[in-house]
Amino acid sequence: MKKERDIEKEVRVIREYREGRIGRKEAAEELCVSISEFRCKVRRYEKEGAAAVMPRKPKVYSAELKRSAAEEYIKGEGSLEKICDKYGIRAVHQLRDWIKVYNAHGDFNRITHSGGGSYMKQGRNATKEERIEIAKECLASGKNYGEMALKYKVSYQQVRTWTLRFEELGEEGLEDRRGKRKKDQTPRTELEKAQIEIAQLKHKLYMAEMERDLLKKLDEIERRDAFHK
Repeated sequence: MKKERDIEKEVRVIREYREGRIGRKEAAEELCVSISEFRCKVRRYEKEGAAAVMPRKPKVYSAELKRSAAEEYIKGEGSLEKICDKYGIRAVHQLRDWIKVYNAHGDFNRITHSGGGSYMKQGRNATKEERIEIAKECLASGKNYGEMALKYKVSYQQVRTWTLRFEELGEEGLEDRRGKRKKDQTPRTELEKAQIEIAQLKHKLYMAEMERDLLKKLDEIERRDAFHK
């Protein structure tokens, strides 16, 4: 909890900044906060007066609010400060943390025992047709990875990966190549084409060496048999 002298100092610094006696950077450094955090403090002070810096109970935000705020920022619909003002978020660092959680998991509905973050939804196997459908719908929805993960019961990371691959490589980018040797794959890019050609050449060289060694071995056996006759 803030001590009385800390509250007085915060009010003093904010007032000096608003009166033009000190700059924003100097004020933020005196309060040991980032410039963006200081801007938030000033805005709260302008709205609530000295009450803005008084100790208060932690504010609880709903999962839906966190998701909406994170998505708006990711879509470029406002700055951190603007979105904080819109949703009544007290600190920019809270929104930053939610954006990290959203980008990693896309789900705020399940809270870990430590009190923050969220469990990553478990992925599942999906057919190529399913991956294509999900990627297309995700693009149509403005890359709402979290919403697609919930709808199709897959992980956030799977939706993101499939969508980005579909954007880059089309439907072939969503082919499941696990267990398929490189030389037997169909190239999707010029780089992959070169890699596959190299793998095929290496395989041909290996087979040629195997054939050479086999012929050499047979020749040795024939000469040994001839010697013993």
